[in-house]
Amino acid sequence: MRRKHQNGDPIREATIAALKHVADPLLELMFDAGVTVHEFNYLLRDRAARMATKRVMGECGRNNKSRVAILTGLPRSEVTRILATDHSSIDNPLGQHAARRVLAAWYESPRYLTRAGEPAVLPIFGKRRSFEQLVSVHGGGIPVRAMLDELTQIDAVEQIEAQRVKAKSRMPILTGLTPNAIGAVGVRCGELIDTLVKNVRGRMPPLFEATALVNDADIDFVPVLRRELAEQGASFINGANSLLKRYRHERVRKSGHSTPKFRVGVSVYYFESEISNNNDITKDIKRSHRKNLRRQRQSKIKNRRSEKKPSEDGPL
Repeated sequence: MRRKHQNGDPIREATIAALKHVADPLLELMFDAGVTVHEFNYLLRDRAARMATKRVMGECGRNNKSRVAILTGLPRSEVTRILATDHSSIDNPLGQHAARRVLAAWYESPRYLTRAGEPAVLPIFGKRRSFEQLVSVHGGGIPVRAMLDELTQIDAVEQIEAQRVKAKSRMPILTGLTPNAIGAVGVRCGELIDTLVKNVRGRMPPLFEATALVNDADIDFVPVLRRELAEQGASFINGANSLLKRYRHERVRKSGHSTPKFRVGVSVYYFESEISNNNDITKDIKRSHRKNLRRQRQSKIKNRRSEKKPSEDGPL
């Protein structure tokens, strides 16, 4: 049963506070993978309309877009539009990360390609066929220096001599992120939240969920605790696997009449985080040296290049 939204509703306020804890690690992942808040908002509205429709169908046996609009807070016209599209439409480039747009144009637009079809080396500044012009058109208003810093940090571009830049990688994703690893994040988070929500709703019997925690572990003991808990966790998971396999074999030996199937499992995860003041949030961030860039006249750059080339006529 849904609760009415009232000012000072402690359940609603607690839910919003809980969502902040869930959102923070998701935002960290989004920033790493180049997913914008615009894209996430589009995804959230799409999933809300579809989940609410499924819920309304279960309650009254028919689709009622007005009830879906009330449940989600979305306009009825938007609910109708979302339900009229297939799920694949969520993958469209709406609100695409600015760095992705810049790199996509650099790799695809003939204006920024060599005759061989490769991304051309571009001068950083200039009104025609330059990195500055590329960012101006495709960067969504982000300053050229900020975009250069971002693409350099994720190793997508490289600055070379004479204030020029070349593309190194089309996909601006930090090293270590893989589709499979990110997919596992979604599955594990979804399973954990689903268990917690079912228990909050008063499921009987409740699904197992427990946490062992201390808030004042000394840093010298953290490596030992990490190792010991990993060993205990592995031992528990091995025992759980044996139990699940044993029941699976028991089911195979019984009569083969069809019965409902359930996905059953248990996860164990270790967590640690440093307790620090918000004022120290940037304390451990490594900052790379930033070179100052100044606009130079093209004639000066050409003169520098010509000085480095040996004279074809030889000494006079």
